[in-house]
Amino acid sequence: MAQDAYALATQPGGMSFIVNPLDRCAERRGDSDWLARLMAQPDARFVVATAGKLVLRTGVAGMRHTLAQAQALGQDGAETAFLGLEPTGAPLFACTSTLTEDDLEIRDGLEVVDLRSLALRRDLAEADIGALAQARALAHWHLSHRFCSRCGAKTQMAEAGYRRDCPSCQAQHFPRTDPVVIMLITHGDKVLLGRPPRLAEGVYTTLAGFMEPGETVEDAVRRETYEESRIRVGAVDIVLNQPWPFPANLMLGCRGVAVSTDIEIGQDELEACHWYSRAEVETMLAGTHPDGHRIPPGISIAHHLILGWLKETAA
Repeated sequence: MAQDAYALATQPGGMSFIVNPLDRCAERRGDSDWLARLMAQPDARFVVATAGKLVLRTGVAGMRHTLAQAQALGQDGAETAFLGLEPTGAPLFACTSTLTEDDLEIRDGLEVVDLRSLALRRDLAEADIGALAQARALAHWHLSHRFCSRCGAKTQMAEAGYRRDCPSCQAQHFPRTDPVVIMLITHGDKVLLGRPPRLAEGVYTTLAGFMEPGETVEDAVRRETYEESRIRVGAVDIVLNQPWPFPANLMLGCRGVAVSTDIEIGQDELEACHWYSRAEVETMLAGTHPDGHRIPPGISIAHHLILGWLKETAA
């Protein structure tokens, strides 16, 4: 059953990165004069990023820097992307700092923090977290695509940050988003959860994996589940999706019905994988599982796939 992503984001403990009310004004990204006027407006604000983190101002300003403040952090106008117009009409841009994280961390009034930690803290509005996800993904792409993959020449930002052009061979490069299937696999009243080594101690989650070229979402679910657990999957439904800017993924949340039950960890991606009953998953959600097992936090799509199944089976 499809779930309402907006409702999941706006409820307490909701899923992060899916509320972003910015008007991206895609049809005007090629108008350099318009963009220059926006950048010079007194109400223009700038999100500042490093290679892996975001630079926030302490107090009410939060993620929004004025132009002068962004310039003091090394903002380069030629490498500044336009995120969009806020509901107030104020323009919001994103840029990367030319200063090191160590230099930024010792400056008064600044906080250098990763986006995942910000989302977990929940002290910013979900709309701001969504805009930061957009900024973080764009910043990562620009930092990692400064040179043309065709000829090796240095590229230039174009289309307000949504393209990079090569002046040498005229190649055009566009930001990439990598689709990932993340699937809740069920068999009767049990659900399949695994534990990748990268997760915090005790956390078990839904299986997931990158889609491959020429593959449907459904086939990716079946292939990844089999590769990781040797469980065969039959019917598959797409129920939910979430931008996941680590660095630039789109999580395609699915439900799949297992047609086999014998688990064999097939790759080195999982250190454990089990079938859990509804009663066990409820203790994992409540933090009372006898072995300390728990599910991922509410910012993630995995949490809401599991929670949706719990609510459905309780009905």
